[in-house]
Amino acid sequence: MKEYVKKYGLRILIAVIAVALIASLAAGLLHGRAGLLADASGSLSGPVARAASAAIEWMEGIYGYIYEYDQLVAENNELRAELAELRQAAISGAEYAEENARLRELLGFAKKHTDFVFESAKVTAWSSSNWSSTFTISKGEDNAQQEIEVGDCVVTEYGALVGQIIEVGSTWATVRTVIDSSIDVGALVGEAGSVGMCVGDFALMQQGRLKLTYLSENAQLVEGEAVLTSGKGIYIPQGLIIGYIRSVLSEASGQTLYGVVEPACDLSNLTQVFVITDFRLQE
Repeated sequence: MKEYVKKYGLRILIAVIAVALIASLAAGLLHGRAGLLADASGSLSGPVARAASAAIEWMEGIYGYIYEYDQLVAENNELRAELAELRQAAISGAEYAEENARLRELLGFAKKHTDFVFESAKVTAWSSSNWSSTFTISKGEDNAQQEIEVGDCVVTEYGALVGQIIEVGSTWATVRTVIDSSIDVGALVGEAGSVGMCVGDFALMQQGRLKLTYLSENAQLVEGEAVLTSGKGIYIPQGLIIGYIRSVLSEASGQTLYGVVEPACDLSNLTQVFVITDFRLQE
């Protein structure tokens, strides 16, 4: 309706005036008046003028309404845009604050491990597969300050092991997490530092956990104990926390114990991680 009045409003006004004029002239004929042309001006000064004035006022009201409506729409759109900008600014501010907090924690961790070289990266996507636990990060061969390689370990700002790099692209890399069914990491557990392996298990992966097995002889497992990386290999340094033993169970044979480990990192809330691209190997 609004657009119709905008487009045809002038034509409607002219039509109203014309109808009023014809009606007045017709009224004069019906009353037997002579000299219609001579009397036209007088007729216009009466009912036609009033009709024209009313029509003009009506059209002015319509146009006034349309103008005010358009102004309100424009103002509403401006306010929406400003609100969206403020919301985005608030989100960005919160993200920067969180990132700064993570970097401060990392600084504290890095001071204890001065030989570690880190590359910060954002988590950009998670795998949709039910058969693996992987995610993509925002750094690769072309946009990382430090060279990222397959096998490099990934940690949180607290030094909790997140996983390992399994594929590197130009501006991205894929990380296999500590609960993935194909993961295997050398582990140390208990005060005596008993050696074992943390390995992925499909059933445990569905629970967000992994398995501690292949333990050295006479190893003792206690619920609540921390499990650390052993430093075996060239990609994962010693002493990173993998997680905590949540239960101690027997293998099917009943002869061997294994531990169910809950990761120290909260995989469900990861937004930023740190790739350890270099460190001093243990002698």
